[in-house]
Amino acid sequence: MDVREASARPRAGRRAARRESRLFLFSAFAESLLTGVWVVLAALPVVTLLPAFAAGCAHLRRHLDGERATWRDFLAGLREATRAGWRFSLLWWAALALLAFDLRVARSGALPGGSALIAVSVAGTLTAIVLGLRTAAQWRPGLGWSAVARAAARRGLGADLGGSLLLAGGLAVVTVAAWQLLPLVAPAVGALAACAVAVDRRRGPAEPSAAEPKPTPRRAGRRSS
Repeated sequence: MDVREASARPRAGRRAARRESRLFLFSAFAESLLTGVWVVLAALPVVTLLPAFAAGCAHLRRHLDGERATWRDFLAGLREATRAGWRFSLLWWAALALLAFDLRVARSGALPGGSALIAVSVAGTLTAIVLGLRTAAQWRPGLGWSAVARAAARRGLGADLGGSLLLAGGLAVVTVAAWQLLPLVAPAVGALAACAVAVDRRRGPAEPSAAEPKPTPRRAGRRSS
């Protein structure tokens, strides 16, 4: 009887762990869908798209880490990201507009080698979008967006090209969702933000990100709040 009870305890513990894991995954999925709605609403002024995406990624990180993650925290993060990154966001949109103009000229047939120019414009547009999203996901308060963008470009086009391809696949999902039914864009954007957080956390412990602020040492004799 004692042997049976002893063998049943580990099984019960494993079942409880699996149940908690499923509940956590479902909670994270539901939170990502809600975050997508917040990101879409915050991105309505268009120029705030990258700051809104950065605030959404920060919200999901807090939720995954077991920290407080409310809509007030999202708004506070959005204000800080917008204040620090509106210039970078404008430059990003200007680059996308230029690439869109190049694509339109290439499709018009006014220039020779239109097929090659179309391919280059599409690849450049996709690369600019993915790197912009990676920059937003890697941004932390107190850091410059330009420095984070350089770090994201080095990683996204070099050491972690697979993560950039995952984000490109997420963009395809958002595009299909918008094409099928426009309201599906909100949850799809939330799933894309969760994908960006997962890609950002793919790096190993021996490979710190340039986008993470260094922890400030605590002074002796003071309690942390």
